[in-house]
Amino acid sequence: MDQPPLGPPRYRMLLWARRRWRLATAALAAVLLAGGATAAVAASAQVGQASSVAALSANWYESAPYYSTLDSDAPDLGQVMAATGQKAFDMAFILADGSSCTPAWDGTDPVSSDTQVASVISEVRSDGGDVIVSAGGYNGTKLGQVCGSASATAAAYQQVITAYGLHAFDFDLEEPEIENSSAIANELGAAQILQQEDPGLFISITMPSTTTGANYFGGLLLDEAKSLGFTPNDYTIMPFDGGFSGGSSQVTALQDFNAQLMSTFGWSSAQAYAHEGFSGMNGRTDTGEYFYQSDFQTVLSFAESVGLSRYTFWSVNRDRECNPVDNNDVTSSECSSVAQNSWDFTAYTVAFANSTSPSPTPTPTPTPTPTATPTATPTPTPSPTSTGSGCTAAAWVNNTAYVSGDVVSYSGDQWTASQWNYDEVPGGPSGAWNNDGPC
Repeated sequence: MDQPPLGPPRYRMLLWARRRWRLATAALAAVLLAGGATAAVAASAQVGQASSVAALSANWYESAPYYSTLDSDAPDLGQVMAATGQKAFDMAFILADGSSCTPAWDGTDPVSSDTQVASVISEVRSDGGDVIVSAGGYNGTKLGQVCGSASATAAAYQQVITAYGLHAFDFDLEEPEIENSSAIANELGAAQILQQEDPGLFISITMPSTTTGANYFGGLLLDEAKSLGFTPNDYTIMPFDGGFSGGSSQVTALQDFNAQLMSTFGWSSAQAYAHEGFSGMNGRTDTGEYFYQSDFQTVLSFAESVGLSRYTFWSVNRDRECNPVDNNDVTSSECSSVAQNSWDFTAYTVAFANSTSPSPTPTPTPTPTPTATPTATPTPTPSPTSTGSGCTAAAWVNNTAYVSGDVVSYSGDQWTASQWNYDEVPGGPSGAWNNDGPC
């Protein structure tokens, strides 16, 4: 979605170290390697034992919170399941292994020789659950960017589906891939091929959001899907990091997105909601927005009232209280920066799966007071670009991130950002800037 590269944020906040409790698996793989076996064989055998697990009902895949697989301090999902009743998790992210058309976890751990994620999937399945695997996310090289065709992209993803015996797959189509029309054609074409070749496979398409629904490139993505005649289980938007303020603003974005789906595919409102999803971010977001338990309840109540298809969030890794609670005004990949009990936000995804609302959790007075003002608003200082027109706003600077409300001068006019954008020239096709007129 429209998200700035602040630190290691959302679908970027991935730590490459391994969880300590999985070191035993790595040690076992090393022993097998010394004996002439490979880590790939060990991982394949481990996953193979659970790959025949029956699929869950769709409501669990539609409620699965995201899980950062290579996070060195990731929670034990068996414990989360026991505490909350959640049965599914969305494993993030599959990327290209370097510049090759080969799938790898976070682009660093090839699926073909995985010794890290397989044990987590096996644990979830042994406890009666299942997983989705998500491809893409923010940043990194996506398979759709490097595979030469939709069929080649599908073949790469099929390796993942086969390796883990998957019943569900999520295409998280964000920056920079979403601005690449050929990459999006490869991803959506691959999704369509997998839908045809793997009957019953649950497929979700996740994309950026503005306060008024899908952004410009999201609209192009929907047009491409229409041209292919492709309909996934749902299209999900991520309404945060783009000038949002609380759950009510997210509901507005979902309503506007509903209108976009109706317009693009000719669906009724009810049909559109039945193919529409929500993916939030709990606590403090990358740009310093705050979403509390009460905001999740606001969106959940709306989702249940209109028959929304999917309700999830990034991430279960962050569904814990920080120490100190506000994490010194820094967004973390390990905790939420708001007062909470562990797994408070996961309780809302479970409630969605069960079509019931969880008991309200008291929300303490926030520390600090939440605002939608990002903590990393760019402050470019070059001289204005106008030639004697009297512009006083700072000049637009390339290779820079801007957020909604930022004001710049460009070519003698003043411009105000309508959404988060990166290296988007004022007046460009994305519509990320509003022209305020000559300055």
